[in-house]
Amino acid sequence: MKLKINKQQLESITKLGLIISVIAIIVQFFPSQNKFSYHFEIGKPWSYELITAAFDFPIYKNDHEIEKEKSVLLKNFRSYFNADTTVAQKQINKLVTDQLKLTGKEPEYLNYINSKFKEIYSKGIISADNINKISSNGWESIKCILPNRYTVTRPISEIRTPKTAYEEIIHLAPEKIREYNLNNYLVENLIYDSIATENSRNEILKDLSLTTGMVQTGERIIDRGEIVNPESFKILRSLKIEFDKRKASIEQSALVTIGQLIIISTLIVLFFLYLNLFRPRIFENFGNLIFISLLILMIIGLSSLTVHQQSLHYLMIPYALLPIIIRVFFDSRTALFAHIITMLIISLMVDNPFQFIMLQISIGMVAVSSLKDMTQRSQLAQTSLYIFLSYTFLFLAFEFIAEGEIERIHYQPIVYFGISSTILLFAYVLIYIFEKIFGLISALTLVELTNVNSDLMISFAEKAPGTFQHTLQVSNLATEAAKKIGANSLLIRTGALYHDIGKMKNPEYFIENQFGAHNPMKDLPLEEAAKLIIGHVSAGVEIAKKSHLPEQIIQFITTHHGLSKTKYFYNSFINMYPDIKPNDELFTYPGPLPNSKETAILMMADAVEARVRSLGVCTDTSISDAVEQMIDSQIADGQFKNAPISFRDVETVKEVFKEKVKNMYHSRIVYPELNRTIN
Repeated sequence: MKLKINKQQLESITKLGLIISVIAIIVQFFPSQNKFSYHFEIGKPWSYELITAAFDFPIYKNDHEIEKEKSVLLKNFRSYFNADTTVAQKQINKLVTDQLKLTGKEPEYLNYINSKFKEIYSKGIISADNINKISSNGWESIKCILPNRYTVTRPISEIRTPKTAYEEIIHLAPEKIREYNLNNYLVENLIYDSIATENSRNEILKDLSLTTGMVQTGERIIDRGEIVNPESFKILRSLKIEFDKRKASIEQSALVTIGQLIIISTLIVLFFLYLNLFRPRIFENFGNLIFISLLILMIIGLSSLTVHQQSLHYLMIPYALLPIIIRVFFDSRTALFAHIITMLIISLMVDNPFQFIMLQISIGMVAVSSLKDMTQRSQLAQTSLYIFLSYTFLFLAFEFIAEGEIERIHYQPIVYFGISSTILLFAYVLIYIFEKIFGLISALTLVELTNVNSDLMISFAEKAPGTFQHTLQVSNLATEAAKKIGANSLLIRTGALYHDIGKMKNPEYFIENQFGAHNPMKDLPLEEAAKLIIGHVSAGVEIAKKSHLPEQIIQFITTHHGLSKTKYFYNSFINMYPDIKPNDELFTYPGPLPNSKETAILMMADAVEARVRSLGVCTDTSISDAVEQMIDSQIADGQFKNAPISFRDVETVKEVFKEKVKNMYHSRIVYPELNRTIN
């Protein structure tokens, strides 16, 4: 039997697969081994439960104690140098040979030179670098290894460098000796022996103990509320060291993995359930789900990377990037909900999870609140500054509570907050990239498209001035209505500005652009006239695509008349030819029907604005009746059956339109004319 799966079932299976994939990837990001997840500092209270030793472990000395004991043990340690006792005679022979070749006779004062060479070389000549290293360690002597492996100790005061050896030879010596350039014959005969030195050092340090005692299994270490003093800090640090040593050889418990899986699955399912129940438009679009999932995985992945890399700190991650980007593309509630879910998951990886959650959720609220009305790019920079200040103040508040003294506050995390806040300045680049990859439209792009000074808008105003004014009025009407029912007011404002750009193609055929001139429509058959009017939709789509307008804006062009009829020509045809059945397709717009609150509101606003303009006299009653009749007729025609708009929303929209239209067509006082001329 062949299994049949319809489109809806396939979409459900695909979404379920996405949820499972997200959970599986997040589990992989978690540390593969048990983690010592306690954060502690000297002078701060222990904020966790009672800790007792689960196994025997030694108490390790801290670095300061170890270095102090090393310095005591190495007090009598000396570096080893191999002494070459043949160098002195070799250099004397070289001097004599050189002089014989040069002058044909041995150098004068040879006995003096011979005795001084042997005296200095017997004590040793060493390089200047080595003598500086010895002096810096505070050593007063070195160990010299003679050819018979016999070791002697030589005071540093007796050892010379080539320079000091030369100065000692010529001091009080006859002037003639300076002519022999003795520098060429004074070389090192004490060579540093790294192997012997290191062996000696290790032999001394082998008795150094790294521990100061033992903690027995079951022994009490510290309880909640107790202050971490130097002694308890040392024990806790020892427990962490031993824990890290043991975990390297112990596989993670299956219960730990199951626990992580349950928590992660619960949080991720809750997030997708929120989208399904409260944001069905986002949930129904699989591309949106992939986009949000990738953002969450990116933030969790970066956090996992910093946890594994000791050179990085997780507070450097720009966590506010998640709510900022989701807010720009979708809405504030979804952004905050996604941020909270993600931060709860990450808190399982980091130390001091309570402080982490408090900081990050607060920052998410700041990010979402500061971008409530996204109208310009500079708001991202302002948001970055607000986030940095909020991070700093909240962190300092935690430090004040924990430390109680200014001198003990740790300021390093503030540097991390500065780094993460600076990275947020690049959010605009990411927003642009995501727009192109996922076909989304951000509030920033919408703001740019509402610029009436753009080339397209200027051309629109010049070619079809009446239609341009109509779009401005429709835009104002639709925007106010969208705000009242919680629709995307910025999206509908932008869509309204472009919904009639198709009339740029043949502006003279539309009544609002004729200004009392001859109406060419009267010279055309009704079917052809209707075709020209209907054609402004396809012309608008063509212009929009050439101008690279987003698909979301093109939807307003295609849906603002839905499947309605050009009633002026349709009714005129029936009245003119009562015995002929008209071809409905020739008088009907191609659609599709509005499929969102925004496109439905625009259809209402467009029709209402046009209807009110046709009124002979604009009174409160005539305007109210016109709004009611126009929208009710659209409902009766089924124009909104695909749009998620309620009857309550429609009634709210009607009231907004009535109020706005009355203000647009308010009466003005008539100024009196002068009856006589004033001299």
